[in-house]
Amino acid sequence: MNSKEKNSYVKQQLTSTLLTLLQEKTLSEISVSELTKTAGVGRASFYRNFESLQDILYQYDHYLIAQWAEAFMVAPDSSIHNVFDSLFLHYQTHREFYLLLYKNGLTELILATIKDKFGLTAALPNEDAYPKAFWVYGVYGWLIEWMGRGMVEKPEDMRQVLTIQQSIVNII
Repeated sequence: MNSKEKNSYVKQQLTSTLLTLLQEKTLSEISVSELTKTAGVGRASFYRNFESLQDILYQYDHYLIAQWAEAFMVAPDSSIHNVFDSLFLHYQTHREFYLLLYKNGLTELILATIKDKFGLTAALPNEDAYPKAFWVYGVYGWLIEWMGRGMVEKPEDMRQVLTIQQSIVNII
């Protein structure tokens, strides 16, 4: 196994072990020592790949969103009209992970990923930043509310709610 494969293995082990530990404990109850011991990897391997336990979750969230975006872009039926269906399906598919973040008070990781995906940075000129902020915080707020309510609605139901809201805005 070359060093790239070893690194990939270590990251995967640490991520899956952390997600398993989070099923029974909060993030604040888990130490790097416990994680590395349970995962069967050294502490040096942890610090070579991650800055903190939160960083594992942040990188995993980025990985999941990148996978979603890639699949959405190559799907023959992808369009602006079904992006929300697809996005909410993504969150529903990975419901356990996102609810773990929610229950651990780590939704800022979701927000950071959405900001990164939309390209919302402090360096943007105001005229570019404000419209992006509208979408970033709208999507984030919607997701958090959905998670807080148990994610019981199907993705297509969530789009239907958006369609109704758009109709109301068009009337006003």
